[in-house]
Parts: sequence; structure tokens; C-alpha cells
Amino acid sequence: MNTRHVLIAGGGYVGMYAAFRLQKSLRKEIRRGEVTITVVEPRSYMTYQPFLPEAAAGNLEPRHVVVPLRRVLPDVQVITGRIVSIDHAGRSARIEPRAGATYDVHYDELVVALGSVARTLPIPGLAEQGIGFKQVEEAIQLRNHVLDRLDVAESTTNEETRRRALSFVFVGGGYAGVEALAELEDMARYACRYYRNFRAEDMRWVLVEAAGRILPEVGEDMGRYTVERLRRRHIDVKLNTLLASCVGGHVELSDGTRFDSDTIVWTAGVKANPVIAASDLPRDDKGRLPTEPDLRVVGADHVWAAGDCAAVPDLTGPPNALCSPSAQHAVRQAKVLGDNVARALRGGLLHNYEHKHVGSVASLGLHKGVAQVYGIKLRGWPAWFMHRTYHISRMPTLNRKVRIVADWTLGLFFPREIVSLGSLQRPREEFERSALPRQFSPPASRSPEFEHAHAGGRTEVTWEQHRQ
Repeated sequence: MNTRHVLIAGGGYVGMYAAFRLQKSLRKEIRRGEVTITVVEPRSYMTYQPFLPEAAAGNLEPRHVVVPLRRVLPDVQVITGRIVSIDHAGRSARIEPRAGATYDVHYDELVVALGSVARTLPIPGLAEQGIGFKQVEEAIQLRNHVLDRLDVAESTTNEETRRRALSFVFVGGGYAGVEALAELEDMARYACRYYRNFRAEDMRWVLVEAAGRILPEVGEDMGRYTVERLRRRHIDVKLNTLLASCVGGHVELSDGTRFDSDTIVWTAGVKANPVIAASDLPRDDKGRLPTEPDLRVVGADHVWAAGDCAAVPDLTGPPNALCSPSAQHAVRQAKVLGDNVARALRGGLLHNYEHKHVGSVASLGLHKGVAQVYGIKLRGWPAWFMHRTYHISRMPTLNRKVRIVADWTLGLFFPREIVSLGSLQRPREEFERSALPRQFSPPASRSPEFEHAHAGGRTEVTWEQHRQ
């Protein structure tokens, strides 16, 4: 029996939803052994990114904004690893697992759902100081880091150290940057009531945006409203401004502003996953895979693509328009893609992807938001409520929906949790203090935060000296 193999590269929005749709449509073929489906994803879960700001602010349990792939895809093989190259001429992809040597996997149909990665620039100090905001682990780390900086500011007697700890910089005025900054500032302002040595007004929150507006997805009016509301909260919104340098945490902006900060969050855009460049598949000028309206890759038989890594025609827009890179399109494209792959395997008629963008919603903290839906503009509590309502409807599985609603419900009756668990990133630190000489700390186990907090001119014993 000739078994056909469908390989799905990526387990994000598109990869998980497409696999879920295929698993449902091809259940009989899978049980008879006629079709096998494999998903390759570096993480064993799909992250619902629109809820990351709420997870970072403590409004949602981080485990509730991710979906375990193996639980929702019982009829699909899930490989936890990275696809490092694709050889479509040979119908194979090279996989780098979490451990062990790389190996090749052959396929009959390929679904490219690799999504996007952070688009960084060669800014001095960015690689060493910057924090991203695309994965749940980054959201957790950022929450712990912000609360840890408040602890540092409360405990230090050095005014310069306090100012540095209480300065927070977010670069990028899109959804990720604005929502993350607004939610975390809201959380930190609430937390300030439990500290004695500084006030909420002592914190410095800065949003740096290269363009002359923020949140272009919600329209110019709502963008101006958002800037106004953020500035009322004493957030310094700098438009038409670039990050010039952040070496050692010393921030330099293109408008001449200079100050020190322990927190530099980079959300200034994304680009197509570079794995696509390591393939023999066709690409457009932005490194994406150009597709037909039915989501087949142009000029590559048996290859499908959708989401941020694909240039999908927008049939509801003007000629040559492309779908915007949003969760709204990605989820819907994935369903059409999954159904079309199933139809192709059965020799059926393919359907085109066609969806008119209904609008956008953004949260600006608890009970605050902006929205533009079907041309209707909302702000404040109604927009915030619509943001939550829309995204809970898009969240996969009833299990996750119930858990998220439970988190929100408990939040109505109990105060926020403002505990920093930054030590989770250094779990062996206390053990090493006991097991090794008092002045010895292995460099590999120490984070930049630990180095800064413990700087005091003490002579350290190196690893090599300790061994000798």
C-alpha cells in the first residue's frame, strides 16, 4: 500500500489548525494507513499570541494561553525540533531535533507554516540587552523581570540604580509593543502600592516608534486616541524616533534622549522565517512564499503555505492586494488550507481563501482598549470587552476557553498576583552557594540581572581557579 505523507513545517496558528482540520477530514484514511501526517515544531505547544500581554501582566495563567499539540492532534505525529532546510526537488526536509543528530524526513505534500521571527536591526547592544515578545516564555520572563526591577528599586540605597531599575523601554508601536507596554505598566502601577521607597510616578515607561503613528491597524483616529491615553498615564510616547544604541543598558535615541535602563523590549516588526531562504522554494522580495488564492505555492507542486510566511492574495481587496499578517487571517487560512490538502489527496475541487478583514481590537490594560470593527470605532471598556470576547472565541479547544474564563472570573474577586519568580530562571543558584565556596559563582549560571544586582567590587573566583 502506498502511504502518502503530509509534512507540516511549524506548529503555530496555521500548522496546528491545518493539522487539526486534516486529522478530522482524513480520519478514515489515517486509520487505514493511507495517509500519515507529521508536524515539526520546536515547542510541544501552540502559543495563542494575542493573549501574551495578559499572561505577562498576570491576568492569565501562562499555561492557559498555550495548546499542547499532542493532546489536540492524537492522530498526528509531532516532532519537537526545527526544520533547518527544505529540498523540495528531493521531497525532503532536514530536521534538527532537541537532542541528537539531524535527519531527513521525506514527504508527498508539504505545508509551510513556519510563521515569522523578530526583525532585528544591527543596533549596538540590542542582541545583548533586548528582550523579545513572541513566545510565552518571553512573556513569563518579562513579567518576572519587571517585578524583580521593582524589588531592586525598593531595596537599593543607590539613586542611580533605582532610576535604572524603574526605566522600561519598548521599541515598536504595533500590537505587540503597545499591548505589552500597556498591560505591564498597568500591572506595575498596581504593584507600587506595596512598595515604600518609590511611587508610581518614579517609574519611566518609554514607547519608541519609528513611524509617525502607532497601531495603524485600528485607524488613524484610534491611533491618536491611544497615544493620548498612554501619555495621560505618563508614558513617554516617542514617534518618528529610532533606538540608536543600548550598549550596557545605556539607551540612546535618535532625538538625543539618553538614559540607563535594565529593560529594553524589542517588538519592532517581524520577517518571514529564514528557513524559507534555506530552501529551493520560490520567494517574493520579502522572503515569503507567494501563493495562489487556494493557498498552493506558486511554481511548486504539492507545496502549500499560509500565515506570516506566505504572500496570500486578498480577494476582497484591490487588485494585487495581499492579506495582512494577523491571527484573524492565519486561523481562517489554516482551515481552508487543511480542507484543500484533503481535497487534493482525494482528487477533489479546491476552494479559494476569501475573507474580508472585519477590523482590529487592542487592549491597553485592565478595562481599557481601542477597536475598529466593521467601521465602528470603540474605546475604553467596550473595546476592552470586545478584545476579550473576540479572542476567547478564537482560542482553540473548550478546555482552554474554560480555563481562561475562570482566570478572568477569579480576577474579579481577588487582587492581582505581583510575585516575581525570577529565580525560576536560575534554579541551581542557591544549591551552588551551598556546594561551592562562598565567593564562587559559575559564570554560566548567572544572568545579566544577577550580575547587575550583585555588582559590588567583590573579587570573584573563576571556574578554572576553583578547579585548581
